[in-house]
Amino acid sequence: MTCILLTGSSRGIGGAARMALEARGARVIGQARKPDGADTLAADFREPGAARELWEAALARADGKIDVLVNNAGLFEANPLDASDIAWLDAWEDTMRINLASAAQLSRFAVRHWRERKAQGENVPGRIVHVASRAGHRGDSPAHWHYAASKGGMLAMHKTIARHYAAEGILSFAIAPGFTDTAMAGDYLASRGGDALLADIPLGRVATPEEIASLIVFCALDAPPSLTGATLDANGASYVR
Repeated sequence: MTCILLTGSSRGIGGAARMALEARGARVIGQARKPDGADTLAADFREPGAARELWEAALARADGKIDVLVNNAGLFEANPLDASDIAWLDAWEDTMRINLASAAQLSRFAVRHWRERKAQGENVPGRIVHVASRAGHRGDSPAHWHYAASKGGMLAMHKTIARHYAAEGILSFAIAPGFTDTAMAGDYLASRGGDALLADIPLGRVATPEEIASLIVFCALDAPPSLTGATLDANGASYVR
């Protein structure tokens, strides 16, 4: 049975991904700030030591073997340009810790874990799925510099992992959703005009969590190794490359 560590598993894209992965027979160990299930671990990525504590707890829960890491946890909060210096910098620090630094730490622990297992002769899947954002390509609103920067950093990290560890059978995939119908995006959509914002999406609607979850399942379980390094866009053609 494939064992998957999925961050941000309690709702939205993460909740849909958990259901879809478990429906495929995978064992999912989730992460949330406030756990809501027996196989969900508590971790607040604002705290510098949270990623390591989560990884060690997940390994213990998984009897020492994690096969796939899904970096899905994310923070999306406005940070107005006219905020105080302290408030503005605090928002940057929280967003970078949750969206990028924690994903980097977990990816590092995962790569080291898989290399150790391969050195012992195991045939390990070794896959990382990074849930980034359209914002990592095209930027975001004036109040979301920090969010766009964090997701751009995630995409650069993903490419680096893919290029340097593919020869060892360690694969990296990224997904870059546009607006998705989650609680995190709801207030933002309303603040930017709601239906008027849809005019920028040729498909005429935002993505559903289930659509993004299907891409997570594909990358975690089915994607061919040659796809490593790829970023899958899911934005209704609102940004094409």
